Amino acid sequence: MRRSALLVSLLSASLVMAGCASTEYSNTAKGAAIGGVVGAVAGKATGNHKDKRLVIGAAVGALAGAAVGSYMDNQEKALKEELSGSGVKVVRDGDKLRLDIPAQLTFDINRSDIRSNLYPVFNDIAKVLRDYEKTMLVIAGHTDDTGAYQYNMTLSQARADSVKKYLTAQNVQAIRIETQGYGPSYPIVPNTSEANRALNRRVEIHIEPIVQ
Repeated sequence: MRRSALLVSLLSASLVMAGCASTEYSNTAKGAAIGGVVGAVAGKATGNHKDKRLVIGAAVGALAGAAVGSYMDNQEKALKEELSGSGVKVVRDGDKLRLDIPAQLTFDINRSDIRSNLYPVFNDIAKVLRDYEKTMLVIAGHTDDTGAYQYNMTLSQARADSVKKYLTAQNVQAIRIETQGYGPSYPIVPNTSEANRALNRRVEIHIEPIVQ
């Protein structure tokens, strides 16, 4: 409790100082203010979810009660409108959202850099994420089970990191985003055919509301 309270106090002070310099500051500047404080969290910046929610909540506010469902309803609608026809699926699970992004659309074989023709799709994703900033994001990379296990783990992590890098370049705050490469560990269908393996090669963006 003492550490969490200190985090919130430090972040509040940081944001006030940033505000004194300018009454309106950009998402980039806000992200820098948050980033200056998150180092106080013990362990990795992507570690304790509770501490992370406190840090983000202090910066952008948190949701409570009926506001959570309404906020996620509106975000789901905005994502579906922006991503219609893109090949990206928007999946709702309670008050959480998941974007399923086929890897074969996003990356060349054995590569982790996003194909340039997919930039507009990720720009649309970033636009909605900026508009609905009271959320945490986990970007998860997945592969099929062909090839060496460790290679697939490394590739899936690199692809998740590549998506994070692109989104932060579009002014989605880095503190809101975690990445994880799972390799072949979590297939959505058995790897028994090429069609199934294609489904398992994917990147998912999990979107979770920040609640009080």
